[in-house]
Amino acid sequence: MYTTKRAAMLAVLVALAAPTAVRAADCSKVVISADSDYAPLHWYDGKRLTGASIEIATRALSALNIAYEVRYVGPFQRVLKAAESGEVAMVASLKNTPERQQYLAFASVPLFANPIAVFVPRDKRFAYAGWKDLIGKRGAITLGNQFGGGFDEFMRDNLIIETAQKAYMNFTKLDSGRIDYLITGYYTGVIYLNQSGQSDRFMPLRPFVSESDNYIAMSRANPCVKLLPRINAQLEAMQKRGELRAVLQSFETDLRIDPTTPEEGGRTK
Repeated sequence: MYTTKRAAMLAVLVALAAPTAVRAADCSKVVISADSDYAPLHWYDGKRLTGASIEIATRALSALNIAYEVRYVGPFQRVLKAAESGEVAMVASLKNTPERQQYLAFASVPLFANPIAVFVPRDKRFAYAGWKDLIGKRGAITLGNQFGGGFDEFMRDNLIIETAQKAYMNFTKLDSGRIDYLITGYYTGVIYLNQSGQSDRFMPLRPFVSESDNYIAMSRANPCVKLLPRINAQLEAMQKRGELRAVLQSFETDLRIDPTTPEEGGRTK
């Protein structure tokens, strides 16, 4: 009798716990975040995260009738940690690298190419035809940035690199002579220089360090990762309609960026 009662009580407890377990594994909404300092793809304007990647992500989720929240969580390194823990479900957007694949599942549809450039003072430019010309010089990147195309490994093994949380901090170092160059997104750097009135003091070099694509990615630790096949299908449809490129072009126009005229020519790597 005691055994029977005990078994019945255990069954009740399991039944009561089951809905909680289901809810814990459910995806009630997609929390989206991104680098807050990477215009025109994504940036924080003082009130909200905005940019081409955010626009594409929210359009795709809206078309699928999936609830979402765009959340500013701070510098990019904090965004990546939040994605690794599952606090953030979607990062929109970033480069697909082996390190990030450990905790992010990447969409198969590229949003757009994200060229990466070397920025230098105009009065201290140096001969640059490729990665090897950076060896021996002092450089800087924004914390959390990765560039793809094999450059991350080359940088780790061969270059002297400092980090800062924001791109403007590295431009300040560049201005003071603390570093010889900084590496950041071409669009991001040009936008910052235009908006801060410093285009006459700094310039991007060519060739680009890399020009690989940016992708939306889902946190492997968040239950919303199961939505990735549906999101992929929606992104494919948007790509076929030319919608992805149109969104980026609208932000380029708003920020007065001409992506076709970087200033320095040179040989590719």
